[in-house]
Amino acid sequence: MQELLFPFQFPFMQNAFLVALLLAPPTAMLSCFLVLKGWSLMGDAISHAVLPGVVLAYILNIPLLIGAFGAGMTCALLTGYLKENSRVKQDTVMGVVFSGMFGFGLVLYTKITSNVHLDHILFGNMLGVGSADLLTAGLISLVVTGLLLVFWKDLLLHAFDPAQAKAIGLRVKWLHYGLLCVLSLTIVGTLKAVGLILAVGLLIGPGAIAFLITRRFAQMMMVAVGVTVLSLTGGIYLSFFLDSAPAPTAILLMTALFLATFAWKLFQTRSVSGEI
Repeated sequence: MQELLFPFQFPFMQNAFLVALLLAPPTAMLSCFLVLKGWSLMGDAISHAVLPGVVLAYILNIPLLIGAFGAGMTCALLTGYLKENSRVKQDTVMGVVFSGMFGFGLVLYTKITSNVHLDHILFGNMLGVGSADLLTAGLISLVVTGLLLVFWKDLLLHAFDPAQAKAIGLRVKWLHYGLLCVLSLTIVGTLKAVGLILAVGLLIGPGAIAFLITRRFAQMMMVAVGVTVLSLTGGIYLSFFLDSAPAPTAILLMTALFLATFAWKLFQTRSVSGEI
């Protein structure tokens, strides 16, 4: 029994568990909207596009979070502008923009001398989370979670039927760009813990799993939060004994949960239809 509780005795592990609990609500709730709107690739695009902002912030000696947020919003706004002023579809535009910005970030990184390792930017450093990182994650979590709870009904209508949302007087553009802003802010919050690449898993996986399980959006958000908490804390705990990185282990556990949920629903469906 004492061995099972051993990971909780170390301060760096305690910080990792704490940042996981802080990041779970905003990422899980936001993933529900992204899955319903078909914006999964948008989360991928913004997370990759953040890299040049991080590097430029380091060069200019300003907080990395400011550069990351600025780059994320630039990617989101540029994607929207190109989509509205060309015949190219949104997923194609996002692919071009995020790959270009990610490549620009890598080129910038190779030209500077930095004490920030590229792996920590791309994949996070959950075991290196400090008090300042916890404060940042907590503030971002509070703001994003609060906004999503207040405007979730408007955002839900906008996700399903933008035309009706506009017809009843909702400010569709405010909802559109507000969601993009919240998405960029959330990715900034996950930067230290899970990095740019693995942040995509937190912004897609929970919503996808909850979508398979529930039919009501309120329940979908609650299930997504539970899945995220289980995946992050379970991944951190297992990584201690497996001697692996916490963030990839958590994403791997979330993927396993998705596959298990999919298999269960498939079996359930075939049982009801009499195929089994």
